[in-house]
Amino acid sequence: MSSVIYLDHAATSWPKPDSVMEAMKTAMEEAGANPGRGSHRMAVNASRVLYQVRHRLASLFAVRNPNDIVLTPNTTAALNLAIKGYLKPGNHVIATMVEHNSVRRPLEYLKRTAGITVDYIAVNEEGDIDLKEVERSFQPNTALVVCSHSSNLLGSILPVAELGEMAVRHGAVLLVDAAQSAGMLHIDVEEMNIGMLAFPGHKGLLGPQGTGGLYVSSHVELEPQLHGGTGGQSEAPEQPDVRPDRYEAGTPNTIGFAGLQAGVEQVMEWTTEHIYRHEWELTQYMMEGLSAVNGLRMLGPKPGRPKTGIVSFVPNNIDPALLAFRLDREYGIAVRAGLHCTPLGHQASGTEITGAVRASVGIWTSRQDIDTLVDAVTKIME
Repeated sequence: MSSVIYLDHAATSWPKPDSVMEAMKTAMEEAGANPGRGSHRMAVNASRVLYQVRHRLASLFAVRNPNDIVLTPNTTAALNLAIKGYLKPGNHVIATMVEHNSVRRPLEYLKRTAGITVDYIAVNEEGDIDLKEVERSFQPNTALVVCSHSSNLLGSILPVAELGEMAVRHGAVLLVDAAQSAGMLHIDVEEMNIGMLAFPGHKGLLGPQGTGGLYVSSHVELEPQLHGGTGGQSEAPEQPDVRPDRYEAGTPNTIGFAGLQAGVEQVMEWTTEHIYRHEWELTQYMMEGLSAVNGLRMLGPKPGRPKTGIVSFVPNNIDPALLAFRLDREYGIAVRAGLHCTPLGHQASGTEITGAVRASVGIWTSRQDIDTLVDAVTKIME
């Protein structure tokens, strides 16, 4: 295994548990056929893989009907299906300034092509929103509230349950982008009034890239964004009405979803409460260490406040991209620099020109890793 100090878990968790790799190898050997496209043993085994991962995800997110979980290649595909499949011309949407481009770009596309309108709720320097401003933003035609559960730049955690209650009260649907929270924060879709939940398999759920999903409440109907073979109702010229087939055209990543099932099982064994506490303590330790480095400005929630495992910072005497490059080449430390696909978040932080360095921890990260990062940043900044 590489000796790299990996602090880019907000992009993809690494390394994966041994059980994930073993599950993928077994699936390749025993379930490497098309699920739902045959009655032979391997096809049945492939179908069983998808059935099992759907049930594990339903258990994790407190979803009553596993068939309300649509399996997708990633969170981006899930968000596009949710946004483009639900919104109609003339609808109004409430989003926030910390949304990822996977939310913003579909919304901007629909502004241009379908005449929807969008209000982006401002955040303060710690990533908090004003719920009173959200309340004032509702209009008679507000159909959707979109909320990043946790900012991929600031690590701030938004009040999903409160937004869900507000959306229901106004006759709208809450769509939650759980890219930075699935597997790290407690999520109960009914308790939080979440109408749709988009999530990745390759981050906090510890699965491989090429996996993700979208929970769609039984009360929400979407227009399919992908049309084609589903393995069932082949005589019909239209997509089937039955879930999840309606939204899962084409051959799925069965091998990847076998790995995702193992990743979810590992998360459930450790519990999201344990994972969150571990990552929170590491971010507090990192913030304490970096606060002693002259010339750094840290973004997001102040020490002691709730946040996910992200610490973003801006150096005053070196370009963030160069700092990240030197951390990799000179010290073997993997971080990410740039705008992190959230230009509005950087705009809110005043870093839309410079970008920032983002160090993000995971379940495998140690205090020694953090010490090495702080020491390396200190030396580069001297």
